[in-house]
Amino acid sequence: MSTVRTAAVVLAAVSAFALSACGPSEDGAADTGSTTPPAGATASGTPSTPAAPPKAPSASSTPPAPSAPSASAPASGPSASATATDADYDVFPCSTYDVTFSAHLAEPTTSSYLLKITNKSGKACRALGHPVVTFGDLDGQATQRGEAPGIEDALRLGPGESAYAGLLGGAHDGTGKTVGSIALTMDTESDLEQKPLTASTPGLYVSPTANSVTPWVDNAEDALSL
Repeated sequence: MSTVRTAAVVLAAVSAFALSACGPSEDGAADTGSTTPPAGATASGTPSTPAAPPKAPSASSTPPAPSAPSASAPASGPSASATATDADYDVFPCSTYDVTFSAHLAEPTTSSYLLKITNKSGKACRALGHPVVTFGDLDGQATQRGEAPGIEDALRLGPGESAYAGLLGGAHDGTGKTVGSIALTMDTESDLEQKPLTASTPGLYVSPTANSVTPWVDNAEDALSL
């Protein structure tokens, strides 16, 4: 009887041990026999270092400066050709203050004289139209012969350059007079006051109906053949 009781007690003890090993834990979860490391801990039990959050941009960071325009990019505003100026835009008409004057006999029978002016100033000027020629103490002036170019196409004289005109007194027909000098002023297309330039013309016969003067040209040959 004692042996049976002892066996029953051992059996009861074994059953109780088995139930305690497989039963639920205090929080109601089944005990699987394995231990799960707490969050944040490594497998060896050492707490892991949490990853650093992304770094916010510094308040003092300076935004990148905009890139400079390429040197080859065309500049804004008017083009160079639009702002280019004509080199002759400030070339004014020649006056008697800008030139020297001389007259030379070319053909005695017709009292033909070659008139010459030379730019003595330090800047260019334009010899406009025809010279204005008066004959000594005679009234009136030489009539114009030939067509003169417009002001934009008028002869341009640089410093030291010359222009020529042909003066014709006319044949000795008994109707005219002989004078010993002439006076010249320049056509300036304005009321600019000028000091007349004079030249000696001994024996110049002036016919009241045949005298004339050509426009300014750039060579003596043309001046005497117009």
